[in-house]
Amino acid sequence: MRAPQSEMVRVVARPREVEHSDEWIALLDPDRRLPGRGAYLHRSLTCLDLAERRRALPRALRLAGSLDVRPVRDQIEQFL
Repeated sequence: MRAPQSEMVRVVARPREVEHSDEWIALLDPDRRLPGRGAYLHRSLTCLDLAERRRALPRALRLAGSLDVRPVRDQIEQFL
């Protein structure tokens, strides 16, 4: 489902703070100011679930390694 970018939330990835790790943490960027590549999602758990099943976020963010989306899930649940 497509929507204007203004109706969506930006997601960015930050490295997990463990040395020599290829693990990433996904974070919401509501102000759209964090550096790095971003991906956009609807503010719904359904959209996040679909993105997880399709492995769309790591692909959109061009990441090698695993991506932890729990922080994004928690933040979206707070919106709802």
